[in-house]
Amino acid sequence: MSEEAKLRELICLLAKSMFDRGLTGGSTGNISARTADGGLLVSPTGTSFGRLDPGRLSRFDEAGCLVDGDPPTKEMPLHAAFYDTRSTAGAVVHLHSCHSVALSMLPGLDADDFLPPLTPYGIMKLGKVKLLPFFLPGDPAMGEAVQGLAGKRSAVMLANHGPVVAGKDVEAACNAIEELEDTARLALLTRGLNPRGLSPAQVQALVTKFDVDWDA
Repeated sequence: MSEEAKLRELICLLAKSMFDRGLTGGSTGNISARTADGGLLVSPTGTSFGRLDPGRLSRFDEAGCLVDGDPPTKEMPLHAAFYDTRSTAGAVVHLHSCHSVALSMLPGLDADDFLPPLTPYGIMKLGKVKLLPFFLPGDPAMGEAVQGLAGKRSAVMLANHGPVVAGKDVEAACNAIEELEDTARLALLTRGLNPRGLSPAQVQALVTKFDVDWDA
């Protein structure tokens, strides 16, 4: 099996895993990954994470031209913005995960640091998550907002919509976005209960030890 064939299978396997566990439902969410030749494999528009077909993924060449497969997700500008601004981005995942969306609707959030520092893994895998305002689905302005971050964030939360995370590869991106959803769930479960989160000193120790992009 070629490396690209393996990547196609992995994209579909990870997407189905997230779908089966309720992290995104129906035909929501989209996923993309860099190929060895600098192109992209992207989930097609209107498809379910639970039923992606490896042979029908949208295939882009290095110049960004669709060369094979079905038409891509309408959120391509969002994916492209991460690839254009983060040289380390090897994959991008966007979900409509319930707890993170619910948290994005609540008052009193820090738009520059959306998730409270509750666990070490939220810090290590995500850094600071930027809360972006609401955009209509497919609006190119979402991509422009990510472009405006100049590659300083690996994860953003689209208010009333869902998280988007870039990772070094498709497994890393999926693991990170699951950590985002888990942290949002913890935040909701403990909201109003005065939970004991990580102290600023503990956060800084994690940032230093694991070389996390944090001060951007």
